[in-house]
Amino acid sequence: MQKFFTVALQRSIVMNAVRISLFVGTVLNLINQGGAVLSGDNPSWPHVVLNYAVPYCVATYSAVRIEMKRMGE
Repeated sequence: MQKFFTVALQRSIVMNAVRISLFVGTVLNLINQGGAVLSGDNPSWPHVVLNYAVPYCVATYSAVRIEMKRMGE
């Protein structure tokens, strides 16, 4: 498990996951919260956070698994 987090914190993996999260999270927020924002309501902030956090976690997990397989772990 420690090896997983060591790999997950590599700069290249973090930066890639951030880029994916920003793109996918924005699209998800537009889909899920767009109507509320356009009508002047406040978005559901827990959902906004989740819409960015989930793609970040998925991208990180996928990249770490690939990197660990490449390293023979």
